[in-house]
Amino acid sequence: MPKAQETAVYTHGHHESVLRSHTWRTAANSAAYLIGSLKPHMKVLDVGCGPGTITADLAALVPEGHVTGVDHAAGILDRARATAAERGLRNVDFAVADVHALDYPDDTFCVVHAHQVLQHVGDPVQALREMRRVTKPGGFVAVRDSDYAAMTWYPESAGLDGWLDLYRRVARANGGEPDAGRRLKAWALAAGFTDVTATSATWTFSTPDERQWWSGLWADRTVASAYAERATGGGHATPDELAAVAEAWREWGRREDAWFAVLHGEVLCRKDA
Repeated sequence: MPKAQETAVYTHGHHESVLRSHTWRTAANSAAYLIGSLKPHMKVLDVGCGPGTITADLAALVPEGHVTGVDHAAGILDRARATAAERGLRNVDFAVADVHALDYPDDTFCVVHAHQVLQHVGDPVQALREMRRVTKPGGFVAVRDSDYAAMTWYPESAGLDGWLDLYRRVARANGGEPDAGRRLKAWALAAGFTDVTATSATWTFSTPDERQWWSGLWADRTVASAYAERATGGGHATPDELAAVAEAWREWGRREDAWFAVLHGEVLCRKDA
């Protein structure tokens, strides 16, 4: 049997076009549903921390506590450490970890958080069981994931329709579930949680700067990132087809009336005391 961390491949990789969006993320725009439950003394685990921008925000919100950011990709952690250092945060550290088998004792953290992680893992229910295991009784597991099938945009674009179909096929071939947002509550219940608050939130891109940024990063990601390599290597698309998708993104971004919304599912799960 393959090891747990080998049952899925991170579709995006860490190309600059990917980090362009990851480093934009903050606690305010990506974890607002959790902020009200944080207390200054809390010990927090941030799973799949990536470049550490949300991690750093969480550390600032628990100044008397501590945050540990973990990621399966060791290389990105240097970027995360630099992010924390630039902000002068001393209550944060980083480590390599596999969410399917966390190397922490039971009942260690007050809060375990994961943003855009479960859509990429091989066994999201097992991941949630592990997150629950290392959470203290009465503490929270907080998870947020986008839902690709629920993303919507204007104006209609056959090129973006093709992008969505292609992305979902590539992600599933890698062992992930791109429509994770709608499944979070079901996964949490299957993992043994009984106190689950399920919510949703969106990112919306419509201003000229937002359109340029969002369309540009997806155009670049489509032709230059690990996702592009997996799309061609897996036989899902040719380089010419990817180039056409990238141009569709840029064409959409040039439209003054363009609008794009990303739906996220969120669950805040309290561990039984």
